Amino acid sequence: MSFWKQPHDLDIIERWSENTLMRAIGIRITEIGEDFLRGTMPVDARTHQPYGILHGGASVALAETLGSTAAMLCCEDGMAAVGLEINANHIRAVRSGIVTGTARPLHIGRNTQVWEIRIENEAGKLTCVSRLTMAVVPQGAVAPRG
Repeated sequence: MSFWKQPHDLDIIERWSENTLMRAIGIRITEIGEDFLRGTMPVDARTHQPYGILHGGASVALAETLGSTAAMLCCEDGMAAVGLEINANHIRAVRSGIVTGTARPLHIGRNTQVWEIRIENEAGKLTCVSRLTMAVVPQGAVAPRG
């Protein structure tokens, strides 16, 4: 049984990324399943660090994007999810191609949510694992974008 509480149309979710960091570095939400949200990010000049490999901060940006989007889709009407804490373990370097992240809930509560985000390279090998903790707050506590 799905735990999503908000409509989850990929076209609408993609529009949320206009004029944001997500669009600038090429993050795309690609799939919403019964118990996961998935997205991709290119590994190129936008996301490299000086050694020519995927920047850890870019991996964290992908993880937070996926977990935050998933968390928002699990909120009741009138509520919003905002980040409290994120951590990441960088497992394997990636030089090029596309990485794919999958967010799955570890806890969906009334006041907090915890998400695990696993990022894999094109060969399906784990490159980063992240855990994101979100606070669930009244929607009026965060200013929506125009």
